[in-house]
Amino acid sequence: MSPIRIVHDSEALKAAVIGAGAFGRHHASKYRGLKGVELVAIADPSAEVRRSALSTHGVPGVADWRELLGTVDMVSVASPATTHSAICRAFLNSGAHVLVEKPIATSIEEADSLISLAEKTGRILTVGHQERFVFAHTGLLNYDETPLEVSCWRKGPWSGRGTDVSVVLDLMIHDLDLVHQLIPGRVRSVQARGRCEKSLLADDVKAAIIFDNGAVARLETSRISDERSRGMRAVYSDGVVEIDFLTRKIANTTPRALNALEVGDPLGESVAAFVEAVRGGKAPLVRPGEARNALSSALLIDEAWERSTRTRTRAEAVAYAAAN
Repeated sequence: MSPIRIVHDSEALKAAVIGAGAFGRHHASKYRGLKGVELVAIADPSAEVRRSALSTHGVPGVADWRELLGTVDMVSVASPATTHSAICRAFLNSGAHVLVEKPIATSIEEADSLISLAEKTGRILTVGHQERFVFAHTGLLNYDETPLEVSCWRKGPWSGRGTDVSVVLDLMIHDLDLVHQLIPGRVRSVQARGRCEKSLLADDVKAAIIFDNGAVARLETSRISDERSRGMRAVYSDGVVEIDFLTRKIANTTPRALNALEVGDPLGESVAAFVEAVRGGKAPLVRPGEARNALSSALLIDEAWERSTRTRTRAEAVAYAAAN
C-alpha cells in the first residue's frame, strides 16, 4: 500500500463537492466552516444549482466533475448512488481522498474494487454513515455483549429523491450499518417483503436477518409513509434498550449506563473526521469495509424482496428507467 500523503498544518486542503443536492450543499457548508480547508468548487449538472452554489458558498460551479480531477486534495461525493463507483474511482486515481455518501456503491464488485484502489493508492476512502456518530455518543457501541435481537424502523413521507435505488439502499442502509456494529459476524439468511408505489423500485420494505451467532435483526423502512417514525430496540440477555430518535428518548433496563441521545451535528462531525484523517493519515471512523458489510446486507434484502414479490428486478427497473 502506498503511503498516505500527510498535508502539513501550514497547507490548506483543497476540497470539492460532487453533487449539490440537499446533502451536497450541506457538505459544502461544513468544508467552508473548517479551518485549514479551502472549498474550491462544486460540481453539478444543473445550471441553477451551480448559480446557487456560487451565491451561497462563493465558489465556482462546474457542470462536469471531471474538470476537477487532479486539482483537489479531497472530495465529497453526494451524487446519485448509481454514479458513486465511477466518480470515486476517478478521484482516487487522481490522488484525491474521498468521502462518499452512502451507499459506498451499488454492487459488491464495485465496492471491493474501490476498497482495493484506495489501499493501492494510499488514499482515504470513507462513507457518509453519519448516524454512526450520533449512535457512538450514546455509548451503546461500547457494550461488550451482543444483543440477541435488534429491531429498527425508519419511515417517512415521499420526497422524490434517491429513486435510482430502492428504499433499502436509500434509507435502510443507515440501520444496517448500525446493526452490523452491534452484531458481529456473518449473515446466515435473509427474508424480506417489499412494494413499489411511487418509484420503479421498492419504496417500503420489511426484512429479517439471521446471523451465524443466532442473533436476529428485524428492519422496517418506508419512504411512502404518512407519518415519520424512527427508532431502534435491542434485546440483551439482561435487559432491553429502546431508542426513539425523533423524541430523543432512551429506555434502558440493562445494568449498563447509556448517555443521553444528543443529535448534535453528525454531518459536521463526519466531514471534520474526514479532514482529520486526511491531514493526519489515520483511519477514519467509518471504514470502507464496514460500509461494504452494510451494502452486502442491503443487496441481499433487495434480492429477497424481489424474489418474494416477483416484480421486476432492480437491474430491469434501472434499464427501464434509462430507456424511458
